[in-house]
Amino acid sequence: MPYTAWEWLNLIVRWAHVFSAILWVGATYYFTWLDGQLRRSGEPGVWMVHSGGFYTVRKQHTLGVPPGDVHWFRFEALATWTTGLLLLILVYYSGGLMVDSSDPRASQGTSIAVGVAFLIVGWIVYDLLVRTPLARNALVFAATGLVLIVAAAAELGTVLPPRATYIHVGGLFGTIMAANVWMRILPPQRRMIAAMARGEAMDPSLGVGAKSRSRHNTFIVVPTVAIMVSNHFPTATYGSAHPIAILAVLIVGGWLAAAVIRRG
Repeated sequence: MPYTAWEWLNLIVRWAHVFSAILWVGATYYFTWLDGQLRRSGEPGVWMVHSGGFYTVRKQHTLGVPPGDVHWFRFEALATWTTGLLLLILVYYSGGLMVDSSDPRASQGTSIAVGVAFLIVGWIVYDLLVRTPLARNALVFAATGLVLIVAAAAELGTVLPPRATYIHVGGLFGTIMAANVWMRILPPQRRMIAAMARGEAMDPSLGVGAKSRSRHNTFIVVPTVAIMVSNHFPTATYGSAHPIAILAVLIVGGWLAAAVIRRG
């Protein structure tokens, strides 16, 4: 493929990735803020003003419209993850960034296999960890997650160059968020809607589990953005003398920033 065409393909996919991420993250934080406002105010609805109009949103506990009239916020997550995967393939798997020619640690094929395995196994470990008693305490869960992430990144760094290690940690976070939406948030929502459409009582545990995963996403997204942007500043991040320590700082800093944003 001519270089100009390759560059345009890269740029178009990157635009799509960034824009779909804006839509996804914006919707996630909007509903997080809205839920917090409804709980704090104790009022049945929240009044807002935007673009010359006033809006009021009320939280419903029953389905008052046909299931087909309910809007789902789901394709933003799918578009973000899909375009991110395409970028990973274009820039890293096909772009020669999985092996450092000055310090080759594994072949191209082995490096790609390790990177893909990291994304798959990372999601499985996270999903299992959420189901353990550790998840009942937010600080213990976060500390455990941080130790596992840093240890996994350090091990990954024995095979991949630092830049590829960083992008795969960011890719893991993105994979966890997208999988949360499609595998752990949408299915219980479908069951909730189906039960209400049949006139049955809703199982409250379905909403609790979905809300917990959504909460995790609001914390994961901030360090994900920090890690992705850091790839453009190698001296300060992955190219520094202590790249794994810097990675840990980015993650913790992102979580703290997310906590502040959630209270806004």
